[in-house]
Amino acid sequence: MMQTTLMISAALSWAALLALGAICLALVRQVGILYERMMPAGALMIDKGPAVGTIAPTFELMDIAERPVKVGGLSAKKRNTLVFFLSPTCPVCKKLLPLLPSIQARENATDIVLASDGDITEHAAFYRKTGLSKYPYVLSQELGLAYQIGKLPYAVLLDDEGKVRAKGLVNTREHLESLFEAKERGVASLQEFVHGKHDHHEHHDHHEGHETHAGQHA
Repeated sequence: MMQTTLMISAALSWAALLALGAICLALVRQVGILYERMMPAGALMIDKGPAVGTIAPTFELMDIAERPVKVGGLSAKKRNTLVFFLSPTCPVCKKLLPLLPSIQARENATDIVLASDGDITEHAAFYRKTGLSKYPYVLSQELGLAYQIGKLPYAVLLDDEGKVRAKGLVNTREHLESLFEAKERGVASLQEFVHGKHDHHEHHDHHEGHETHAGQHA
């Protein structure tokens, strides 16, 4: 009788242990899914203007300090170009501008071009206040039209061959950094990367389900 009781107790303990293991695995899976869903959102890419992966139009411009600036085309110095579209009346733009030097220091071989359009007097006063005189500041309606800029702040990352590698609305530092992350991962945006991972997981789960069903029939 005692032996039977011990065997039943051991069996129940093993069953409880297996159930706990299954619960732990399920929790780990859910935490992974939740983590992916809570990943910092990248820049919101608007499907307008030159597409990611295509050659961007080349512009030969003069900035408001009368320095020649080239946006697009082959880079003789093998450097990327981050074009940051802004407005003196955009509060988010003002918040992000002081972050540009540290982002440039972190991202090697990257030039930064500030871009807008409108009255040069207003922009010149704003440019002086930003303390970012080392970055060219161009006023070009044609440049904005080429990328079909409708909302600000907006940024476009070009590689040294003049190809668009990432672009989108940028409201935070994370959004700006996501452009470089997208370039490194070879995707148009971090949203595409995250959605691609979800699609892969869903396909994998669906495939496993078919295998289990087939095994039952066997």
